[in-house]
Amino acid sequence: MIDFDLKGKVVVTCKDRFAPYLEKELLELGFRPRHVSRTHIELYASLNDCIDLNLHLRTASHVLYEIKSFYLHKADDIYRRVKSLPWEDFIDVDTYFSVVSHVENDTVNNPLFVNVKIKDAVVDRFREKFGRRPDTGADFNGAVFQLYWKDTQANLYVNTSGETLAKHGYRKIPGHAPMLEALASATIYASEWDKNSPFINPMCGSGTLAIEAALMATGRFPGLFRDHYAFMYIKGYDEEVYEKIRRKMENKITLNPNLKIIASDISEQAVLFAKENAGIAGVEELIDFEVCDFEETNVPPNENGVVFFNPEYGERLGEEGDLGETYKRMGDFLKQKCSGYSGYIFTGNMALAKRVGLRTSRRIEFYNGTIDCRLLKYELFKGKKE
Repeated sequence: MIDFDLKGKVVVTCKDRFAPYLEKELLELGFRPRHVSRTHIELYASLNDCIDLNLHLRTASHVLYEIKSFYLHKADDIYRRVKSLPWEDFIDVDTYFSVVSHVENDTVNNPLFVNVKIKDAVVDRFREKFGRRPDTGADFNGAVFQLYWKDTQANLYVNTSGETLAKHGYRKIPGHAPMLEALASATIYASEWDKNSPFINPMCGSGTLAIEAALMATGRFPGLFRDHYAFMYIKGYDEEVYEKIRRKMENKITLNPNLKIIASDISEQAVLFAKENAGIAGVEELIDFEVCDFEETNVPPNENGVVFFNPEYGERLGEEGDLGETYKRMGDFLKQKCSGYSGYIFTGNMALAKRVGLRTSRRIEFYNGTIDCRLLKYELFKGKKE
């Protein structure tokens, strides 16, 4: 059995370019990062800390707790090294488990071969010790073990998350080309929205940005919408610890009577989908939904709010040629109706972005899947800029 209070190396993974916002989250939760890279952050923490992280993090993908790091020269050595580890301390013989591998080594041309070697080693150890073996497969329905192997350095982890944390669990109707929930959270962090001033989201689609903004502003965390994690299958897991963390998380929910979040879309169906998703997230009453062209979106007078567009950009929906006029109209809308706000446009098409006709004050790099994107910031000054 593993001591869930024993601290060790923990790696929190994220999508490329999310790390600055993940680091901000970790600091807000009281954790001190030891190393930050583009796609992961290292901590010194316990498995009980990993439970806390899994329930709270908005921009992360997985939380990994290191079992062992070792020298690994070639694929033929995997079975022996893995079989020597005390797997009976981590899972019961009746526990289903899966294996994930990320490999950069010249002796391996298929990471599935590594997965099989690890599974065979674990299974054979159990069979020799107990005369029985655990079941394995590709689904994240039980314990999950993960190998990172680059050149001759291998690190074996308990993947405490299982399914990715990047999907927050409330969005049952995704709509067309939806923004990943973790990406929405990261871009809102990047906007430096203060969680009190108005957040305006024209072209809201399935509502992800507006919903994530409402969740952030009221202290609602992704763990509220999920009740299954891989850490639950590791020996030593105490359900009472999990329930205690959940209760504390629920107590963090705050009321913000002055909060103003407005989400609009010209599609009545899109707004209906957005309302449904917001209802599942428990924030429908916090968002003013409007069915209208974005130019008619209500923008309350304010000098500190955020107006956030996530328009099509000719990669997934529509044709680029039809979007140029839309981008020009967005620029006119920001300039004429949003003075005093900070304007943001998230796009993967910089040629279209030029049609906005406003000077950017920041260009923040993101990926949307494999698409190289930018979050463009526009300072919308009242009157003439001094």
